[in-house]
Amino acid sequence: MSSDLRSLVTQLESNIAKVVLGKHEVIRFCVVALLAGEHVLLEDVPGVGKTLIGKALARSIDARFNRIQFTPDLLPSDIVGTSIFNSKSSEFVYSEGPIFANIVLADEINRTTPRTQSALLEAMSDAQVSADGHTHVLPKPFMVIATQNPFEFEGTYPLPESQLDRFLIRTSVGYPDREDELQVLLSHRRGEPVEQLQSVLTCAQVLQLQQAARSIAVDESIVDYLMNIVEATRTSDELQVGVSTRGALGFYHAIQALAMAEGREYAVPDDVKRLAVPVLAHRVVSRSYAHANQRQAVETIVSRLVDESPVPR
Repeated sequence: MSSDLRSLVTQLESNIAKVVLGKHEVIRFCVVALLAGEHVLLEDVPGVGKTLIGKALARSIDARFNRIQFTPDLLPSDIVGTSIFNSKSSEFVYSEGPIFANIVLADEINRTTPRTQSALLEAMSDAQVSADGHTHVLPKPFMVIATQNPFEFEGTYPLPESQLDRFLIRTSVGYPDREDELQVLLSHRRGEPVEQLQSVLTCAQVLQLQQAARSIAVDESIVDYLMNIVEATRTSDELQVGVSTRGALGFYHAIQALAMAEGREYAVPDDVKRLAVPVLAHRVVSRSYAHANQRQAVETIVSRLVDESPVPR
């Protein structure tokens, strides 16, 4: 990997960090998803900066950005678009929906019905949408950054497993440290700093970075290590559903992207350990429903399976 490409990743993360203070790990995970050509789910309580992170990432790239506010009355056509009759030409003309963007912020994605949530499935998997019998290709690069509040159940619809499996990474934002939060208060006295953020990358550069990430070397021993963890989720007595093949492939690509973000041309076992929970935990289902916090339960199980898997030397 050339120093020029590494500097592009550094510029991107530094630019986002100008307005997202003290959240280096969250920023790194979002950049990893971008480099892998995948999507990210930010899950936490309201007001901790989930939407801000999505905006900052989008503004850091000279690309088309759309924000979709998910509500109970949102329809699939409100996302993918619909055909409108043109009286002059006496033909139906397809009108693109907000999904036609490079970066799409799906805000509060669990506030809409499963029918509308499913409108994202084809877009997130194949970077295309089907409407009125025709397939429409989405622009490249394409990334969905979704947010949701896991602690509010009134008027929400839990994401089905098929939808969760389309997200490469699920991570929490968390509360900032006292010093970082103080800086947030001071920096917002005169408006929103994210509105002044300038782009540091072009779409062409993002595509170049994504191509370079796929060339990161992953030793066979690390691939075996990865697969041991994936297979352990499928055979665990504590899990009803293990990691899918899509999840295993996403895990592999995420490891390559993390290695690139770290400035290496090769993956190491620590990449696997660091990404196992954010990449795999939302793809498995626990057998026990006795836990009040299912997310914490499955993350604990995945962490234990990682600890029990022999680390390659």
